[in-house]
Amino acid sequence: MPNLRLAIVQTNPTVGDIANNLNRCFEQVAEAASAGANIVLFAEMVVTGYPIEDLATRSAFVIQAQDAVSDFAKRLDAAGLGAVTVVIGHPALAAQPNNWAIAHNRASVLRHGRILHSYDKHHLPNYGVFDEFRNFVPADDLLTFELEGNRISVVICEDIWQTGGPVAQISQRATDLTLVLNGSPFESDKDDRRVSLVSALAQATNSAVAYCNLVGGQDDLVFDGDSLFATANGAIVARGRQFDEDVLLIDFESKNQAALTDSPLNKRSATNLDNRWQIWNAIVTGLRDYVEKNGFKSVVLGLSGGIDSAVCAAIATDALGPLRVFGVSMPSDYSSDHSKSDAHDLADRLGIDIREVAISQGVELFDSQLGLTGLAEENLQARLRGLILMSLSNKEGHLVLTTGNKTELAVGYSTIYGDSVGGFAPIKDVAKTLVWELARWRNEFAISQGQPPPISENSILKPPSAELRPGQLDQDSLPEYDVLDEILELYIEQRVSEADLIARGFEQEVVQRVVHLVSIAEWKRRQGAIGPKISSMSYGRDRRMPITNKFK
Repeated sequence: MPNLRLAIVQTNPTVGDIANNLNRCFEQVAEAASAGANIVLFAEMVVTGYPIEDLATRSAFVIQAQDAVSDFAKRLDAAGLGAVTVVIGHPALAAQPNNWAIAHNRASVLRHGRILHSYDKHHLPNYGVFDEFRNFVPADDLLTFELEGNRISVVICEDIWQTGGPVAQISQRATDLTLVLNGSPFESDKDDRRVSLVSALAQATNSAVAYCNLVGGQDDLVFDGDSLFATANGAIVARGRQFDEDVLLIDFESKNQAALTDSPLNKRSATNLDNRWQIWNAIVTGLRDYVEKNGFKSVVLGLSGGIDSAVCAAIATDALGPLRVFGVSMPSDYSSDHSKSDAHDLADRLGIDIREVAISQGVELFDSQLGLTGLAEENLQARLRGLILMSLSNKEGHLVLTTGNKTELAVGYSTIYGDSVGGFAPIKDVAKTLVWELARWRNEFAISQGQPPPISENSILKPPSAELRPGQLDQDSLPEYDVLDEILELYIEQRVSEADLIARGFEQEVVQRVVHLVSIAEWKRRQGAIGPKISSMSYGRDRRMPITNKFK
């Protein structure tokens, strides 16, 4: 038997569901103990789910969570699990509350029916999730305790991104094993940075590092798991699954000697290094958990035959299964025959329900009363489609998915209360060029699994069009998407100025037009449905520009 057998447990909690979150933790402690674990590590804020946002200002909520942890320790002891050391994350009342948060971010060490030790990061922000540097307030001191002759230190989240604070004390205290409780949301390519960070932390502190991350969707965030264990020389011993609950059972002999245990608890399916696989599964996880955790039985979306609705339908089918996805084809007088046939072909490929509801009569009725022409008539078509989807939602209980992509949202290429209608936007943080890339990848992946491709080549290859007037194409109103996405990436995510964009060789007229479109579309973006964050700069959670804004 090793010195320590450590279980790193990545769990999918639901915010506010304290009792059920702890029921799941209890099951996982029991499973780990049956496999010989004598110490179990859970992630940051696993008791309440994360982020808790304004719940951090409600004393009743924080007290309930804090008391639940004490009761959990007693429950473990009563079940014969008291000898297992459990390290678990939760909020706790701050000794000196301030005017924006009453809660601390706490890690508690449980054993023999009580809380032996606690470690607090100061004031838990109520307005959003922690990221690597924003909102960081270091704890006063590092928590270190002894177990089976090993010196174990505990840190939380951004502690490990800092050169000072508690991390600076790890090596000073001759720590053998550092436990890191984390709630780190998914971002494209972030897994590589995590691995480097954990490896570097281990080497810098001369301590083995167990990094435990949350998994699952919470509103517009997705936690991808990918928990890690590294020895003090920086070698990665094991990685948890992405987008799934998992347990890493580690036999720990010393800071430089540890191995993944041969146990059924270890699912032995580590992170998939294909970035497209990660993005697709992040969105699938975000959609699935939003639907499941909020009690929706099914989703409905418009199927236009285009690439955006095709990708959204395929994601929804992967997330929920074909019986819970309902498509609606809503042709107008301007809809091409291939748009209708491509929509039905997609439904056949995915095995989902599809119905057809023509909007021509509704358009005629409004036109006869209001005399609409031009853009007003085009927007009417989109709004009638939104009305149909919301009516079906009311009648049948579906969650409406809106299919707009990040590029369209950036430049306002959508109709407010029309195609922007919906409760969840799966590809809200996916640029148009990436939508095509994901579609091709999903087809390739299906073929590699011996399955038919879910998205027709016609939907991928044909020029995108809203089909709100005869012969309309997106590129009538917008630059080519590869150019547009490159400009948007530089201007919004990398904050390159208009002048610098022009200096880099982009056409002045195109740059000025794109910047203008981004500026005047802020009011639309502010009203949009939430969707999974997969980049470092999502328009819903990360970009907060004033709507009334004359800065040029």
